[in-house]
Amino acid sequence: MSEPFRCGFVAIVGRPNVGKSTLANALIGSKISIVSRKAQTTRHRINSVLTREQDQIIFVDTPGFQTQHGGAMNRMMNRVVTQALTDVDVVLHVVEAGKWSAADEKLLEILPKNGKTILVINKVDALKSKNELLPYIARLSQLFPYTSVIPVSAAREIQLDLLLNQIAGFLPEGEPMFDEDTITDRSVRFIAAEILREKVFRLVGDELPYGCTVVIEEWEENDEGARIAACILVERESHRPILLGAKGMHMKRIATEARQDIAKLLDKSVYLDVYIKVRKGWSDREAALRELGYE
Repeated sequence: MSEPFRCGFVAIVGRPNVGKSTLANALIGSKISIVSRKAQTTRHRINSVLTREQDQIIFVDTPGFQTQHGGAMNRMMNRVVTQALTDVDVVLHVVEAGKWSAADEKLLEILPKNGKTILVINKVDALKSKNELLPYIARLSQLFPYTSVIPVSAAREIQLDLLLNQIAGFLPEGEPMFDEDTITDRSVRFIAAEILREKVFRLVGDELPYGCTVVIEEWEENDEGARIAACILVERESHRPILLGAKGMHMKRIATEARQDIAKLLDKSVYLDVYIKVRKGWSDREAALRELGYE
């Protein structure tokens, strides 16, 4: 008899900057979640889908769990993480090899102790000595009843097949929830906005505070191409010159790189118009966050 088909949800959780989005993208082999060195890059619950011969795995990439800063944005992101943990079949707790902080420890309080939480030790390729790994695993295994521990490198795609097979074994039997060519349940407009936000964080993230988001205000598309108008929303007038850069060079590069990536996403030519708006205090007002599409 053939093996039954399995299908289920897998939450990817961890403190900021342990590589959750890089792992999610590597596992499905496509860039859905945006990536940058800046904490708080992922702000939404983003589902990406991997369909294989005997299973369909729906990954839920979540924001980094916030323990140090308050405010409406961080409260919203923590709700996204907590809700994801109650809705899934498997949890991947992602940590950075050789590092363990109070933020990692805090997350243990909300992890489900149902026998389906896998500790994923990312960035093992960055360890100075592989002899550090076994003592690190032994120490973390004493802190929480993980079902298994799998060292990986998302960036170098080390041991990802092992992780996928481990996940699949925990999924319930059932029919696929998505068509086999579906890779995310998010719209192309959402992904385009995230691509533009990633370019902002990558190019001026060290200078620009967290109060920055992207809104797609116009979208016209046909077989030949797409015309998109996007607004980068900031909280202070002083943020505008940071985004623009000298003679507008920052904004030009942000728009150019975003347009190129969106064109690849849509597989057609793209005209992208990007501009800046100031809206004071939007990131600390829950009503404003909901209006802007935050959960």
